[in-house]
Amino acid sequence: MIPIDFSGQTTIVTGASSGIGAAFARELARRGSAVVLVARRRDRLEALASELRARHGVSATAISLDLSEPGAGPRLAADLTRRGITVDGLVNNAGFGTDGAFHQEDPDRLADEIAVDVANLVDVTRAFIEPLRTSGRGILVNLASMAAYTPAPAMAVYAACKAFVLSFTEALWYESRGTGLRVLSLAPGLTRTEFFDDLGGGTYRGSFQTPEQVVATAMRALDRGRRPSVQSGRLNAFTVRLPRIFTRRRAVLLSGMVAARSSGRVAAAG
Repeated sequence: MIPIDFSGQTTIVTGASSGIGAAFARELARRGSAVVLVARRRDRLEALASELRARHGVSATAISLDLSEPGAGPRLAADLTRRGITVDGLVNNAGFGTDGAFHQEDPDRLADEIAVDVANLVDVTRAFIEPLRTSGRGILVNLASMAAYTPAPAMAVYAACKAFVLSFTEALWYESRGTGLRVLSLAPGLTRTEFFDDLGGGTYRGSFQTPEQVVATAMRALDRGRRPSVQSGRLNAFTVRLPRIFTRRRAVLLSGMVAARSSGRVAAAG
């Protein structure tokens, strides 16, 4: 396995203000890539950009952008054109989830969730896919989730969004073969980030990984360059095979019971 040489490249990381996005930015900068950091919280982005410049001597550009608003991709592309920045890679990390029975969820919050997790992920990817393919040496990483592999009662919209991301990215992996662009769908499980602070609902129990462990899994898969998708953590990689054993009904029932136990909720009978 020969690690990717990121020196001389520029990679966009969305959702870079904390968690997995910040960990991706640090690892890419450590490997020599200039980075474009995108999120809403400018103060955090500027602090991270200063850190990466000082520690790794790379260019780090902070761009405050609300990815729940339509047209984020073209606006970001236009901004980078004005700055004279050409990109080789993209990590679509921005996203959030909702936790609760669908009929009780706030419709506006659900609309924002779909906008960030699906619509603008596609929008940003479409805005940059041609320069990424032309560059022929960068990466495209889309953050899915372990929730992508089976319906998730109490997180119905989030799991459906991430199932879209998984399918979409694996298709792009096939379409990008022979271009030099390495495409990967990354599925973290429980990870110690602000995701669960924002999620609400119950207190989740289980074995949590760090953002750095999740990023290390992605980088190993990218360095090998063979897989369209990867799950972070050996137990998670095993877990995705279980739904193949069951009927769809039983898989949904099992998913609901597991979610209820891990979050402290009581599962519904059925």
